[in-house]
Amino acid sequence: MDEKLSASNELKEKLFMKKSHGGETLNDDQIKETYDFANRYKDFLGICKTEREAVQYTANRAQKSGFKEFDKKNTYKPGDKVYFIHKNKTLILAVIGKDNFENGVNFAIAHIDCPRLDLKPTPLYENNDLAYFKTHYYGGIKKYQWPTVPLSLHGRIVRADESYVDIRLGDDENEPCFCITDLLPHLAKDQMAKTMLKAVTGENLNVLIGSLPFKDDKGSELVKLNILKLLNEKYNITESDFISAELELVPAYKPRDLGFDRSMIGGYGHDDRCCAYASIESILEVESPNITSVVVLADKEEVGSDGTTGMKSSFVKYFIADLIKNQGLKTRDVFTRSKCLSIDVDAGFDPNFASEYDTTNSCYLNKGVVMTKYTGSGGKMGTSDACAEFAGKIRAILSSANVLWQTGELGKVDGGGGGTIAKFISNLNIDVIDIGVPVLSMHSPFEVISKIDLFMCYKAIKAFFEN
Repeated sequence: MDEKLSASNELKEKLFMKKSHGGETLNDDQIKETYDFANRYKDFLGICKTEREAVQYTANRAQKSGFKEFDKKNTYKPGDKVYFIHKNKTLILAVIGKDNFENGVNFAIAHIDCPRLDLKPTPLYENNDLAYFKTHYYGGIKKYQWPTVPLSLHGRIVRADESYVDIRLGDDENEPCFCITDLLPHLAKDQMAKTMLKAVTGENLNVLIGSLPFKDDKGSELVKLNILKLLNEKYNITESDFISAELELVPAYKPRDLGFDRSMIGGYGHDDRCCAYASIESILEVESPNITSVVVLADKEEVGSDGTTGMKSSFVKYFIADLIKNQGLKTRDVFTRSKCLSIDVDAGFDPNFASEYDTTNSCYLNKGVVMTKYTGSGGKMGTSDACAEFAGKIRAILSSANVLWQTGELGKVDGGGGGTIAKFISNLNIDVIDIGVPVLSMHSPFEVISKIDLFMCYKAIKAFFEN
């Protein structure tokens, strides 16, 4: 009997797929390295709460690491490092490889936009001596999660003379913050009888910003007037300047270690800035690759990747065209031989909501970076579905680099679904697959990731560039 058990165990070891837990497989020095990396990431996440802030942070880091601003008039040689800022909301980092561009490019593309509340073009109003901002939510959110959360205001206002002012207000504990109020339980019988979808509506996501009237005068809308007076004194703007503004309301708190063991990070914006940070750190360490390495930090993924800064735009195509202009190559030929990792998060298995997941095909916290062959929704609609050959290549790269990795899927079949930028990359005839970090409470004001998974994402991208 014991011999049979031993034989079956030996065969299981040979044939079964295993998902190893990082807490068991990493030694103390590796755990320390992982936690140190996570601390640096928390600084990034706390600073970069908008696309513009992430672009500026990354450009500054790149400059300190020897990257030069891209000039399409120049010709670049192997080892050269360049960065390109597109409309202040997307950024490309590239390290020129030894091989000719006819062998393609290795792309790692993450997005730096996150679900949030945007101000409407005419946001400021007064109601019963209270001043509010009207908002339009950005990306897929559960609206009921946003009332009573402390919010900070970030963004840019362009004045009528085309000068501008950048605003970042509410993150520091000594600064004022803002919030959406909610109905007290004592009066919420009807509200609580509604479905979660209808309990808080988009038009009710109005942000409380003030309550004192303009002094020494009588009339209407004096609280609104007082707010405009304060804004004019501080930022030299008028009400009409909101029309040409991009202002975002985001959670005001800082990312924090989570759990007695500090094994996780809780914070706003893990989707997808944890993957963006892993991509940034990876390419900053690339010195002399065989294949040119390119990181793209894209905008608009959460709303379909449309617009001039989304991945449906041509800014990446134009960048590559300028990069290869003196090599007698066509961009389409470079793309055809290129490879891409779409660096995006996946839905980590949550035992509190186990019925929504296929446990066999879910990804789990602390079991490493997750490779997602396809996303989409029922019938694999809206996905690129990576080919077997490319999935096999990435498997081999991760395993040879001792990267802890797993596979995952975005919930049960017909349970919902979602998408990434992978499908837009595949439209360029580039082989692409999603890899990223499992996330709990995705798209909420306080998402959760594992430090081990974050570090393994960084190692995976680095191994891809070095391969």
